[in-house]
Amino acid sequence: MILVTLGTQDKDFSRLLDLIQHQIDIGNIKDRVVVQVGNTKYQSREMEMFDLISMEELENLTKEADLIITHGGVGSIISGLKNNKKIIACPRLKKYKEHTNNHQLQIINKFEKEGYILSLMEDDKLEDVLKKAKTFKPKRFRSNTKNMIKIIKDYIDNN
Repeated sequence: MILVTLGTQDKDFSRLLDLIQHQIDIGNIKDRVVVQVGNTKYQSREMEMFDLISMEELENLTKEADLIITHGGVGSIISGLKNNKKIIACPRLKKYKEHTNNHQLQIINKFEKEGYILSLMEDDKLEDVLKKAKTFKPKRFRSNTKNMIKIIKDYIDNN
């Protein structure tokens, strides 16, 4: 199963769904595709779509997924990584009015550079990235939360 998450942004992200729908139409995606569309309005007979669900339900879908295709939101990426999933991330871009700025480019570039995810940038073809995903071995995610808490605690204790 492929899980597609578009986050909770109040702007449309049909551009990514159009790319996925095209791959379904030409037969490159045969898997079940489940999409959390958020505020994006989109029609598809092949993709199962829902607006928003509980965190628990989304977590269950994440665990079930073989591949996650998502926007460049840190929460969506981290959730997939914590569940050891292959992730393809596509940034929402300001020029298409999908976001107010292009910060998702930096987020995706950093995660990809570190070996955690694959990116789907504007000039990339989804077909090519899907082929890469078949053999991609993502770097194992290790949370740095404990270290961050220690740094903050030490700072507070010393000031």
